[in-house]
Amino acid sequence: MPRKVITKRIGELLVERKVITPEQLESALKIQQAKGGLLGQILVSLGFATEEAVAQAVTAQYGFPYLPLKSYAIDPELLRLIPENVARQYCLVPVDHIGDTLTIAMADPLDARVIEDIEMLSRCSVQIFISTGSEVIEAIQRSYGARHD
Repeated sequence: MPRKVITKRIGELLVERKVITPEQLESALKIQQAKGGLLGQILVSLGFATEEAVAQAVTAQYGFPYLPLKSYAIDPELLRLIPENVARQYCLVPVDHIGDTLTIAMADPLDARVIEDIEMLSRCSVQIFISTGSEVIEAIQRSYGARHD
């Protein structure tokens, strides 16, 4: 299945939706360039946007479904497909695996390289759900912390 080419970044989407100003985007991009991290999370940490606004912008623009992870129980077998350090680095968590399709929930699905990395690592095609960064981080802590390998 051909992958949809995504040309807009999350910052551009949030400016278009008037969630943030171009100046706020510029400030956040400078921080991202200096320290790294996901732009959406930087915007939230600066108080420029809410996690929900970031998730809604991505959902509205690209049609990725939203999956609240607060009470979502993740099968421990899924955690073998994505190592904890990778889940933390990309702020994502596996939520389902059927056949050769791995479903993940992530805060920022707009970087095609991340999806390609996960597909190579898991040897699966990837289906994406959106969740907020704090929900993903909490799910990573809850799920990987509970593992007894």
